[in-house]
Amino acid sequence: MGLLQWEKRYSVGIEAVDHEHRELVDLINRLHEKATMQGSKVAVLGFFGDLYKAVSAHFALEERFMREKRYDQLPQHKGDHERLLDEIRDIMEDYEANDVFDDKLLAQRIDAWFSRHFESHDARLHRALGNH
Repeated sequence: MGLLQWEKRYSVGIEAVDHEHRELVDLINRLHEKATMQGSKVAVLGFFGDLYKAVSAHFALEERFMREKRYDQLPQHKGDHERLLDEIRDIMEDYEANDVFDDKLLAQRIDAWFSRHFESHDARLHRALGNH
């Protein structure tokens, strides 16, 4: 079992977007599995770095789409993206400072991270603008 499992509550109701988000969940699980199989601090920090890059790229594409469509909630949505990226950095820094990789805590934090953003900002965006 992976770190995260796709749940219906993550869905924004647009298949193409949900597919992209499922791919992000799969990436998180692959990176996490690789990091924990290697069991080294360097591997786990690599997991966080790769996760950060993937999420940043996803957010950049989403923000470009919002700018192109002149989405009126772009500043709020972008602000939440920045908060989410800060949270990933915080989790990584906690691990780096403490040498503790608590899978259950990480899963809870990432699940909360996904569900809050998907249920609020992403759902509103894709209801307002439709499929891209």
